[in-house]
Amino acid sequence: MTAAARRVLVTGADGFLGRGVLAALAPRLGHGQLEGLVALDVREVPRERRLPGVAYLAQDVREAGIGKAFADHAIDTVVHLASIVTPGRDSNREFEHSVDVGGTRNVLKACTMYRVAHIVVSSSGAAYGYHADNPAWIDERQPLRGNAVFAYADHKRQVEELLADWRARHPSLAQTVLRIGTILGERVDNQITALFEKRRLIAIRGSASPFVFVWDEDVTGAIAHALEGGAPAGCYNLAGDGALPIHEIAARLGKRTIDFPAGVLKAALAVGSALGVSRYGPEQLDFLRYRPVLSNTALKERFGYRPRKTSAEAFEAFVAARAAQGRPVTRGA
Repeated sequence: MTAAARRVLVTGADGFLGRGVLAALAPRLGHGQLEGLVALDVREVPRERRLPGVAYLAQDVREAGIGKAFADHAIDTVVHLASIVTPGRDSNREFEHSVDVGGTRNVLKACTMYRVAHIVVSSSGAAYGYHADNPAWIDERQPLRGNAVFAYADHKRQVEELLADWRARHPSLAQTVLRIGTILGERVDNQITALFEKRRLIAIRGSASPFVFVWDEDVTGAIAHALEGGAPAGCYNLAGDGALPIHEIAARLGKRTIDFPAGVLKAALAVGSALGVSRYGPEQLDFLRYRPVLSNTALKERFGYRPRKTSAEAFEAFVAARAAQGRPVTRGA
């Protein structure tokens, strides 16, 4: 069982997830729960986004001097969120690897050097990979096979291999690793939500393409739960109950699907990518048809956290939020 956190440092603190974590933790300052909360991000956080009582630091997780923040604030717990989720146009694989894997290694070294007791890491269901032989429901006993062709999945797998090695060599540093499903929230915009905005949804003939969703507040809730103490360290899938196949998603949006044979879609993606008219290449075929479907049994029964929204409820809340914002994803709205 992990001890309750007292002095917490959050990396990637000004990202979408980082801001949510800070908002959940900041009210606990000075109420006999948290004694200190440090927000570390590669960029200076604008004053209008800063929360009272939180110490903000601008620092790259790859920098050798990151340990100074650990020492200066007597950090006992780290929430490591810094990673490249949506690469910029000028990004490259080497840079992304240096942040995702190299940055994690640097944070782990600082944790060990300054005797941090517990680290919570945001991993992803993508670490399991997109494979034809994925079981219908994936639990934490399944091997991590993040595809080399997908930088995000490949790097999440490498990060988890690094974490496993660190657990063996440095058992005094407790690890809680959350393998997160597709996050939805009121303000989420990513390559998955972009698919739902299309007039017709792409489907692959013969594939259900099921999606497991998790509401953003359930992600921050699970992280906060890990910091409260008493939950066993370990690796946990983090997703809402159930899954939504692509055709059910289309029906809920009042839209139709375009059902492509796999070979036709792969060829079309290859041509579009080569011509520069599509951001997606032929490798995206497996991303769509072999989606890892995460079982959350261990999350609920062992870790002790039950998501408040199912996959279906998270999706419906996302649709409602978009409608309220005047950015509907439903047909004819």
